[in-house]
Amino acid sequence: MKITAFIFARGGSKGVPGKNIRRLAGKPLIAWSIEQALSVKRIERVLVSTDSEEIAAVAREYGAEVPFIRPGDLARDDSPEWLAWRHGLNFLKESGGSYPDALIVVPATAPLREVGDLERCLEEYEKGEVDIVITVTDAHRSPYFNMVQVNDDGTVRLVIPPAGAIVRRQDAPLVYDITTVAYVAKPEFVMTQNGLFSGRVRSVHVPVERALDIDTPLDFSIAEHLICSTPDKQ
Repeated sequence: MKITAFIFARGGSKGVPGKNIRRLAGKPLIAWSIEQALSVKRIERVLVSTDSEEIAAVAREYGAEVPFIRPGDLARDDSPEWLAWRHGLNFLKESGGSYPDALIVVPATAPLREVGDLERCLEEYEKGEVDIVITVTDAHRSPYFNMVQVNDDGTVRLVIPPAGAIVRRQDAPLVYDITTVAYVAKPEFVMTQNGLFSGRVRSVHVPVERALDIDTPLDFSIAEHLICSTPDKQ
């Protein structure tokens, strides 16, 4: 099976300026994802899609291919990343004549993943009869128990009212949070559909300590602490 990895990294992060190349435990954030993807033997190529020459230079330094600079209209705050996925796949087809058998997206913002998490996602995809594999982790809130929405009159109600009384979170239906650890998708699915849940989706569970999605300075601090307190992650 021909597998290509993409890391999509915009240069215009507003929550944490320069986020994708900000140093985390001694190296740029994006370097963690590049090195993890390069460590998966079945992945043939690791490419970075970015609109930033600075990110591109760092990505090349750590071993990724950066064969193009992403157009600005695909790198705005409101640009759906799904369209950047399509742009990357279009490049692969135009430059190589065909799509890979699988696209694995390895977001730069989940540096605490393990190489084995990527392997498990690919194994789940290779079982067949699936359009995309996502990663999930245990949810801290449940729409059946302790998540509410506000009514027009200012009162609140559960997001999903259960059929019967639920007095403990453990009694509510089991739900998960989607993580940014990895996505494995059929290229034809990405090119013809408009989102994750437009087709057949399966998931791989990742422990919460490996599922942190870095979006704020606090997230960086938490990740730094976890990496420095876990020697085999350094």
